[in-house]
Amino acid sequence: MTSKIYVGNLPYSVTDETLKSNFGEYGEVASAKVLMDPETGQSKGFGFVQMATAQCAQAAIAGLNGLSVGGRSIVVNLARPREDRGAGKSAGPSEFRASKRQDVGYGNGGFGGGRY
Repeated sequence: MTSKIYVGNLPYSVTDETLKSNFGEYGEVASAKVLMDPETGQSKGFGFVQMATAQCAQAAIAGLNGLSVGGRSIVVNLARPREDRGAGKSAGPSEFRASKRQDVGYGNGGFGGGRY
């Protein structure tokens, strides 16, 4: 069973290969990925490593958390499951009607005058 590790505060120069080789000192690395910005192609400064066993993962966390890499103190801990952010939920057409808004209408700051 693999254990997924979050690695944060990485210097922008760190690549998948360097991440894999550094974590490889603590055991077998199933995968290593530095997340990249799709628009700029630059590192986002964090990534994920999957270790082959939980023991390897704990050893890597203990050995690398707080280590200075490129002048930055990296954060290494077990990855948590991604929280549901309500993806795809958007305001319906009725959410923007004037009757739903308090600031629209005469004397309420809308086009009919009001607060200034």
